[in-house]
Amino acid sequence: MEIIIKSKHVEGIRDLELKKALECSIERKKPGLKKVLLIPPDFTRAHSGAGKITAMYYDVLKDTCQVDIMPALGTHEPMARQECLEMFGDGIPFDRFIVHNWKTDVVKVGEVPGEFVKEVSEGLIDESVGIEINKHLLDESYDLIISIGQVVPHEVIGMANYSKNIFVGCGGSATINKSHMLGAFYGMERIMGRDYSPVRRVLDYAEENFIKHLPLIYVLTVTTAEGNKVSIHGLFIGRSRSILEEAVKLSQEKNLTFVDKPFRKVVVFLDEKEFKSTWLGNKAVYRTRMAIADGGELIVLAPGVRKFGEDNENDVLIRKYGYVGREKVLQLVKENEDLQKNLSVAAHLIHGSSDGRFSITYAVDKLSRSEVEGVNYKYMPLEEALKLYNPEKLKDGYNTLDNGEEIFYISNPALGLWADRSRF
Repeated sequence: MEIIIKSKHVEGIRDLELKKALECSIERKKPGLKKVLLIPPDFTRAHSGAGKITAMYYDVLKDTCQVDIMPALGTHEPMARQECLEMFGDGIPFDRFIVHNWKTDVVKVGEVPGEFVKEVSEGLIDESVGIEINKHLLDESYDLIISIGQVVPHEVIGMANYSKNIFVGCGGSATINKSHMLGAFYGMERIMGRDYSPVRRVLDYAEENFIKHLPLIYVLTVTTAEGNKVSIHGLFIGRSRSILEEAVKLSQEKNLTFVDKPFRKVVVFLDEKEFKSTWLGNKAVYRTRMAIADGGELIVLAPGVRKFGEDNENDVLIRKYGYVGREKVLQLVKENEDLQKNLSVAAHLIHGSSDGRFSITYAVDKLSRSEVEGVNYKYMPLEEALKLYNPEKLKDGYNTLDNGEEIFYISNPALGLWADRSRF
């Protein structure tokens, strides 16, 4: 059974309609359900609408069966109690949450052949990709697994979610490393905002061949946000790839912004609750790079950024090698075993560089000048940057400052993709 709702209201799908659709999605299964696993994104996807959806499913199911919730962390930090409270509300006990560990909690379920990888990457990579997923997904005591998340432009896979929530969000180091490097080798600007990327095709292969037996359904959203008000414009529920394709079309309409001429200066704000590392904060780089002019400037206002990697090992490697550009990183991978064993870091270093096309300045107060400049970014004291570019006075889009300078301001880079038409 598939459910597709595309709202005609400016404010998006209303709560009553949303809850009715969610109830309908499990209506036939509910009498036989004893144990259900919900897989929402983590706090870094707080604007996905998935927090509300997870809370609604829990409320509908809690009185008749056991409900566990395992946020699709990928390589991110576990969610703190306060983050769970903010994202999912106070109706779900904290002991219902399971923490995914991408290094220790995974089981290999298959291998995508090197011949297939070579074909989809146009010969750039001919190595197989091992597919690992969290062991809880293979627990046969679960009668139903509901994967919840937002379809939005993404730097590794093109358009986020669907099976990415399983194979990357709940995946292991082998899958995460190889998939991220595959996307980086192929080229971010050939991927972002598009459906059939090499990484997506690898995950499609895995979905079709390795997890068809799982009692899994996908619940996909397409959202926009103004401030902290999230509007869910589309809801897509089912198992087949067709729901992803419908969601991609709507996301391309809602989350893609084309510009007629490249930006000279872009200022991006990172909410301190959501972005605590450059690993996450570099969405400011990924999502704007196709819209910034050669010789242009990107300034990232990052009050919450206090480190580079989401885990300690990744942080050490980022500090060691820095954001030095695609060609240099590829050379470093050939020469250094630590990067060969951590290809997702190598991919991140490629993604986080402008390859010398434009400058990247991080305005922070939790990292020092030497730390920021040590990874090949420019540094600006946060206090100084906030005086020049006050988020409370700026609006999304073009702004003319008091000194006459024109900038393009983005209040949350995670919600879209900005591109010069000639680059897309």
